[in-house]
Amino acid sequence: MYILPAIDLKDGQAVRLSKGLMDSAKIYSNEPWVLAKKFEELGSNWLHLVDLNGAFAGEPKNTEQIKKIRENCNLNLELGGGIRDEDTIKRYVDLGIDRVILGSIALKNPDFVKEMCQKYRVAVGIDAIDGFVAVEGWAQKSTIRADKLAKEFADAGVEAIICTDVAKDGMLSGVNVDFTLEIARASKADTIASGGVKNLEDILKLKETKEVSGVIVGKAYYEGTIDLKEAFKVTSN
Repeated sequence: MYILPAIDLKDGQAVRLSKGLMDSAKIYSNEPWVLAKKFEELGSNWLHLVDLNGAFAGEPKNTEQIKKIRENCNLNLELGGGIRDEDTIKRYVDLGIDRVILGSIALKNPDFVKEMCQKYRVAVGIDAIDGFVAVEGWAQKSTIRADKLAKEFADAGVEAIICTDVAKDGMLSGVNVDFTLEIARASKADTIASGGVKNLEDILKLKETKEVSGVIVGKAYYEGTIDLKEAFKVTSN
């Protein structure tokens, strides 16, 4: 199992939200690229990037900061937020993004996502509120259950499924292991847990399942409730 430290971008700054609410944003850095270098120094191989403004606008909004991050680290970068068409995917791939995350479009147009999986490295982001898929930067709750959407992408060539329990995101309340396993079993794809990770115990719970491929760590690092260097050692064993 691997760890993906997270940088969420809002107005060019690295922030964390609580339950996906934009007005809850807490700023952690005006230089996100410095954070990326730090994560690399700590031992990470991956970085999870989200363009929060893009998620709400439906188009890229933090491109300059994303470029700067790419120029200043050698990490594998995955990026989500506002990616709705192939032109945007191409732009990000040309910019050096290793894997794109398709979220809202996965619900609206799963066939498009399946087509993109044949051309690019794609992760599908499934974010849930009360078990139902959340879209448009988590501003709306659909009528489709998250596990049903996950099943849609079984054997579709998706590189990973990233599943987030929105109610736990940014709350340091503990990861939702049951929800993560539900998505992993429905999709039969590598599944990355997101939302609520507080400490090393959460990481170990996920690792012990042997069914979870990765975990995203955000606020726990920024608030100092987890030692990432130690966490990288634990997951690599």
